[in-house]
Amino acid sequence: MARKPTRSDDWGFPRWRSYGSERGATKVRMCDRYGCGSRGDCPAPKAPNNPARWYFCEPHAAEYNRNWDYFQGLTPEEAAEREAQERRDANAYGESKFYGWGGSGDGSRSRDEMIALEILELSSDSNFEEAKLAWRRIAKLCHPDVAPNDPAASLKFQQAQAAYDVLRVAEERREAMNNLMPEDFEGD
Repeated sequence: MARKPTRSDDWGFPRWRSYGSERGATKVRMCDRYGCGSRGDCPAPKAPNNPARWYFCEPHAAEYNRNWDYFQGLTPEEAAEREAQERRDANAYGESKFYGWGGSGDGSRSRDEMIALEILELSSDSNFEEAKLAWRRIAKLCHPDVAPNDPAASLKFQQAQAAYDVLRVAEERREAMNNLMPEDFEGD
C-alpha cells in the first residue's frame, strides 16, 4: 500500500504555492442570468451608484453592458457634470502616456539613443562600432557631395548625422563614467 505524501511543497510560504494547488474544493460562482449554467466571473452593477453587483458569464455581461445607461435618472446638466468629472479624474492616466518607459533594449539606453539606432537601421543591442559603420554607410550613399540635387538624400544624411551625434555623446559619457575611480565619488 503506497503512502500518501503528507508534506506540501510550499515550505510554509503560501505565496509560493502554484495556482490551483489548494487541497479543498474551489467555490465557483455561477452566472446570475436565469437558466445559465456557466461560470459567472464578470461583475456588473445592479443600479447606478449602488455597490451591489450581478455576476454574469462573459456573453451575458456583454449583453448587459450593451444595454446599460450610465446616466440613467440624471438631468442633462447633471449628466454633463458627471461626465466632466469622470474625464477630469481620468485625465492623469492620459497624461501618463507621455512617460512611456516601454521600448526595446535592456534599460541602459535612453529614448533618444533608441530613436537614433532606429534611424541608423540598427537593432537595440547594437554597439557603438556598429553605429559608426552604419553612419558611414549612409554617409557614403546620401552625402550632399555624392547626391547634390536630391533633397531626400540630404534629409537622410542630416538625420543620420544627428543620430550619430546622439550615440557618440552617449558613448563618451559612458566611457567617462567607466573611467571614474571610487575615490572620485568620496567627499572631501
